[in-house]
Amino acid sequence: MLCGPAIGFRENFMTNGHYDFIIIGTGAGGGTLLHKLAPSGKRILVLERGDFVKRGLDNWNSRKVNVEGHYNTKETWFDASGKPLHPHTNYNVGGNTKFYGAALFRMRREDFGELRHYDGISPAWPVSYDEMEPYYTAAERLYHVHGRRGEDPTEPWASGDFPHPPVSHETRIRHLAEDFAAQGLKPFHVPLGVKLKEDDRRSECIRCGTCDGFPCLLNAKADAQTCAVEPALAFPNVTLLTNALVTRLETDAAGRRIVAVRVERNGERESYSAETVIVSAGAINSAALLLRSASDRHPRGLANGSDQVGRNYMGHVNSVMLAVSKCPNPTVFQKTLGLNDFYFGADDFPYPMGHISFVGKLDGVTLSAGAPAIAPGFTLDLMARHSLDFWLTTEDLPRPENRVTLDRDGAIVLSYQPNNTEPHRRLQKKLQQLLNAQRKCDVHGGECHQGIFARNLYLAEQIPLAGVAHQNGTLRFGDDPRTSVLDRDCRAHELDNLYVVDGSFFPSSSAVNPALTIMANALRVGDHLLGK
Repeated sequence: MLCGPAIGFRENFMTNGHYDFIIIGTGAGGGTLLHKLAPSGKRILVLERGDFVKRGLDNWNSRKVNVEGHYNTKETWFDASGKPLHPHTNYNVGGNTKFYGAALFRMRREDFGELRHYDGISPAWPVSYDEMEPYYTAAERLYHVHGRRGEDPTEPWASGDFPHPPVSHETRIRHLAEDFAAQGLKPFHVPLGVKLKEDDRRSECIRCGTCDGFPCLLNAKADAQTCAVEPALAFPNVTLLTNALVTRLETDAAGRRIVAVRVERNGERESYSAETVIVSAGAINSAALLLRSASDRHPRGLANGSDQVGRNYMGHVNSVMLAVSKCPNPTVFQKTLGLNDFYFGADDFPYPMGHISFVGKLDGVTLSAGAPAIAPGFTLDLMARHSLDFWLTTEDLPRPENRVTLDRDGAIVLSYQPNNTEPHRRLQKKLQQLLNAQRKCDVHGGECHQGIFARNLYLAEQIPLAGVAHQNGTLRFGDDPRTSVLDRDCRAHELDNLYVVDGSFFPSSSAVNPALTIMANALRVGDHLLGK
């Protein structure tokens, strides 16, 4: 990997080709932008450091996916103390959307403004929800989102219905929704991106138990590969190179334009150029790429005159909570129910707490990866058959000391201290109280006693940095070049032809999954680029 200082711009360097657009990365941002630009006729080169995920039975193998990390990158990062970190992230066509749970939320309208939290202020965005709304609608169509308007009390206004009806609850989850509603709450169907037709035997999605965290063997998950990249490859002006690792970006002598994209591919070093270069390698790797591209004109890293490149990393305060009872949970496709009643706080706590929904149904094999003795007397398989497996998210706040840097060998160092954790503890307590009052649990509507077991992904397992699925920040956008890296169109303030469209542009993280916002923003930036 090329990590040393720039050797300066050489006017006569060899290039392997010149394009109108180069897009680095094929995930939620890069893949969606490619889909937007492909029909333009412009010459587009797409560089993906990984390859297509191979289809095979390992796609559905819980031990391979959840215990062995078969599909995770094998590279090593480091935490702030220098300890090795093995990130739970994937390099392949479609990026992390190949493995995501396909929960596709719009950020709340209030999330775009300044919000006061327990630990401080969540800053306002330079664009409003109203500006983003048409792109949310377009992204929901592109990614086959299923849902029902009006159920979620925090849902912002929308210009149209979801393109598909909600994914129905299985019996155990439906009873839970009814119990929540009886307690005065507003449970809703989680907006999901799956290619499902529930009453059609030809449906691509079969509601299997290997969706959240797994690559879909049937290509029925609405990921960036199947929904965006592959349709774009039908256009003759689009070229995709896989196994193409971008090592640095080089500028002209004035430092204002990217004139070379350096690539290592199949053991060879290559160089490409374009009128416009778009980076979408994920919030962590995009920041690292700009830092590796330091030069005489950009001594602290490309586009880093503000000293903000790599700073303000966010990934949410997330936890998984198991609610184990004497009655079984035979649900297969569990991730259909959500609660946002405490998103902006409660009568007894005036600060935002966050979002409650489900992970995919856990099994004993998955629990064995990090849950040794949480329930004496239970086998892990038995526990999994009796558990409700919740996912809780609280917004973390941007802090300049939470950041991406490089060590002397060019390896990624991810420094992060969780913040805004008290609201998350309150959210966990709220869920426990709700479940303790819940009675109609089993498929026959009988009563059962709840026992609560929490596994905090940040603290209890002491691997807070490994779970980077919700990574955002690091290259925040804004109107002031002194405090941001990108402008409101996601162009670098200091360069004329460099854009970024992954989650690194977020100035705040909200408390919902970032994927749909990344997709919507990529469509917005695409309109800007085509307008130019």
